[in-house]
Amino acid sequence: MRRSSPTTSPAATEPAAPGPAPDAPFTALDFETADYGADSACALALVRVEGVRIVSRDLFMIRPPRSRFAFTHIHGITWDHVRREPTFAELWPEIEAKLAGAAFLAAHNAPFDRGVLAACCALAGHAPPSLDFLCTVRLARRAWRLPRANLPAVCAHLGIELNHHDPASDAEACARIAIAARTEGIALGLPSPPRRKPSR
Repeated sequence: MRRSSPTTSPAATEPAAPGPAPDAPFTALDFETADYGADSACALALVRVEGVRIVSRDLFMIRPPRSRFAFTHIHGITWDHVRREPTFAELWPEIEAKLAGAAFLAAHNAPFDRGVLAACCALAGHAPPSLDFLCTVRLARRAWRLPRANLPAVCAHLGIELNHHDPASDAEACARIAIAARTEGIALGLPSPPRRKPSR
């Protein structure tokens, strides 16, 4: 429990750690999962942003640990699409290299994607990157006071093209939401809230 007196703990008198610079590079990401397990990533898209400019896009198709698919009706991906693709563990060195240099990660509904990243890293025997997450759901609610802040609603408000649940499109839309906020001089606000159990 946090104490009100600044003299009760040495940490209370220390200045807060500085956040990333307003124009710090970041990577927006979007996972699609095969089933209800957080470790069942079947696709991952990464979009790198420097300042207000997208500088790279990457898409990884992933063979999940189980062949059953519960969310094909959402994202269109089947076991046949990914059965011959690398596992997350096999892809991790390349993914980790793509994330290098990012000041933070961004996702629309960040607790979901952060949970999938953590679960997939755990299954692969790797620690997840120690980066804060920007949740663009929370950013959109704060910045534009939208009654609904799901990805289609925010994209419609900002005029961002979207093919929802295509991971490449979702990740780019997330990046462009953060870019729109930066362009308007709106602080992005980090970190995201504590992680909840991933769910669709």
